[in-house]
Amino acid sequence: MTTNQIPSRDVLKAQAKRLRGDLKERGQTMSHAQALETVAHQWGARDWNTLSARATASPLGWAPGQRVSGRYLGHPFTGEVKGARQSSNGFWSLTLRFDAAIDVVTSTQFSAFRRQVNTTVNTEGMSPQKTSDGQPHMVLRQA
Repeated sequence: MTTNQIPSRDVLKAQAKRLRGDLKERGQTMSHAQALETVAHQWGARDWNTLSARATASPLGWAPGQRVSGRYLGHPFTGEVKGARQSSNGFWSLTLRFDAAIDVVTSTQFSAFRRQVNTTVNTEGMSPQKTSDGQPHMVLRQA
C-alpha cells in the first residue's frame, strides 16, 4: 500500500469516472467496476473493497444549495454554494453566491462589489491564498 494519504471515496470514484471518460475518447471501453479496480491498483491496494475501506472519510463536504457563512477578504458574509467540486488533492473548488454584495476593495477612492465568487478551500474551509497581512482570502463554514 502506498504511504500517501488515500483520498475520500468520492474522490476515488471521480478518478475512476475520469479514467473511463479518457479511455472512451480513445475508443476503448471499460466498465465502472473495472475502472474502480484499476484505481485501487494505482493506489497500491489489492482491490476496490480494500481501497474503499482504507479511504479517508470526507470530514467536510460542500454541496450545491448548502447554506454557508464566513469571511471573504476580511468581510463577513452569508450565502449559498452554487457549485462544488473536490479535486484529488483534497481541495474544493466552489462557486459561492452571497446573500448581500460585498465590497472587496479597502480603498476609500472606489468600490468593487461582488455577489458571486469562485474560490478554493481546504477541508477546513480555508483558502490557501492569503492577503498581504497573512489572513486567508476565504474562511468558510457551514451555516
